[in-house]
Amino acid sequence: MANTKTPLEADKIFHIYNHAVGKDNFFNSSENYSFFLLKLKEYLQNYIDIYAYCLMPNHFHFVIKVKSEKIVLNEFVRPTRFSKPRRSDIAVPNIISRQFSHFFNSYAKAYNKENNRMGSLFKNRFNREPIENEVYLKTVITYTHNNPVEAGFVKIASEWKFSSYNSIISKKETLLKRSEVINMFDDIENFIYCHR
Repeated sequence: MANTKTPLEADKIFHIYNHAVGKDNFFNSSENYSFFLLKLKEYLQNYIDIYAYCLMPNHFHFVIKVKSEKIVLNEFVRPTRFSKPRRSDIAVPNIISRQFSHFFNSYAKAYNKENNRMGSLFKNRFNREPIENEVYLKTVITYTHNNPVEAGFVKIASEWKFSSYNSIISKKETLLKRSEVINMFDDIENFIYCHR
């Protein structure tokens, strides 16, 4: 079950999502969407693997896997750090939660400055739902990509340019775990079919 306190443990897969506060949006332009993904890359690419995402005007979804404990800890305790981390900080769930917090705060600060607004941008702490098996993982990936279809923004997933759907079916370079996702669906044709 999803909540805001489930530990983001190493080698586990999660559905991460959140909503803008009130009736606000947190994406008003293509540049906002691109900047959000840039910040995701900046703060989290070394800590998580991304299977899918979808950015909607007032909410977002990510399907991610936390990297192994060894990778996360090696990235966190780099020799370039100015101060030695406290012992309590060196736990994978704390590190991952902190990186997500930095990511969201960085985006919110830039968005608020651009839009001359103050206060919270996100509804609350982000929700995280553990994904325990491959069948459910495929369901969540499909659900994530079809969010704009369900909301009536587009007729098919490929028409929404702010999701990972088109990156998965393309051959362009990507941070996504494209081959793993396609293998889950057996092949690209079945991936496309399952999204109809």
